[in-house]
Amino acid sequence: MGSNSIWTSKQNKIFEDALAEYCKDSPEWWQKVARAVGKTVEDVKCHYQKLVEDIECIESGKVPLPNYRPYKENRKEKKIIDDQEQRYIYT
Repeated sequence: MGSNSIWTSKQNKIFEDALAEYCKDSPEWWQKVARAVGKTVEDVKCHYQKLVEDIECIESGKVPLPNYRPYKENRKEKKIIDDQEQRYIYT
């Protein structure tokens, strides 16, 4: 499996939505996801494998969390947030 297909952010979002929507135990799972995204089954399998590898790296601590800045609730004051919330705010 060695697809070098380029994925747009829109295709990636559709891919992620399709993974959540279709049952992985379905015999035509790969085909359904590929059809939803507009890619080949080989492209989807390769992209899925890269996603699995990324998740494994994140969960094993090999990917450090970014240094997030505090979220500004409004212009007059800064809201102090806990680490759990801060993960979702990008610089």
